[in-house]
Amino acid sequence: MKLLRYGPVGQEKPGVLDALWRVRDLSAVIPDLAGDALLPDQLAKLKALDLDSLPLVPGTPQKDLRLGPCVARTGKLICIGLNYSDHAAEAGMQVPPEPVVFNKWTSAICGPDDAVQIPRGSVKTDWEVELGVVIGLGGRYIAEADAMTHVAGYCIVNDVSEREYQLERSGTWDKGKGCDTFGPMGPWLVTADEVPDPQALRMWLDVDGKRYQDGSTATMVYQVPFLISYLSRFMSLQSGDVISTGTPPGVGMGQKPPVFLRAGQTMHLGIDGLGTQTQVVVQA
Repeated sequence: MKLLRYGPVGQEKPGVLDALWRVRDLSAVIPDLAGDALLPDQLAKLKALDLDSLPLVPGTPQKDLRLGPCVARTGKLICIGLNYSDHAAEAGMQVPPEPVVFNKWTSAICGPDDAVQIPRGSVKTDWEVELGVVIGLGGRYIAEADAMTHVAGYCIVNDVSEREYQLERSGTWDKGKGCDTFGPMGPWLVTADEVPDPQALRMWLDVDGKRYQDGSTATMVYQVPFLISYLSRFMSLQSGDVISTGTPPGVGMGQKPPVFLRAGQTMHLGIDGLGTQTQVVVQA
């Protein structure tokens, strides 16, 4: 299934794509795509629905029908840094002996095609296409062998980053990662049964039609089962949490000379089987 949320900002409703890629409304079935609605038994009930019996939503998704973040009320957006060896090399950093963990504040989350705002005073806003892992069944001290049973599905995350704030000012990475609109998520949550191997997904990102990132989740250093197990040692993972798993090479910081986003530019990005995102860059 491809689950989604549609409608104006702050008024999104849950929906699902039917066989003809039309949106069907799920409002009478679940209150939203959040929390307990992402548990395995609840997803099984959604899969058993006759989609043609659900109300048809007018409009074409990502054209004249806005999509919101594909998960509502996300408790934690946990990110992994330097998780592709070739990206670490372009950043001039060593592959870490353990995953680099940081957070994006949930106020950064926005729809897949909403405008991305360059923070006031920023001159180094950058892009990062990433695979997002949506937790269904929560847990703590999850065994790596059991980790995939905790996955509700997958989505695209653009880990927009302000490099000066992240790397050149004292403190943690977080203040360069969590600015408003720095977490476009979606367009849909693709349930785990439709992604047989999350480590075999091509991913790419263009800016104004120029291809900058063209990689694969196959080159992750720390793969999805390990990341789930690892993170669950330090925090409870809960239904609706999202893990953004790192980016392949081709970020603006890694260009020679570096290239950063400017107002008026357009980012277009995608992951095979998970859809695409398009964001116009604006000045905050």
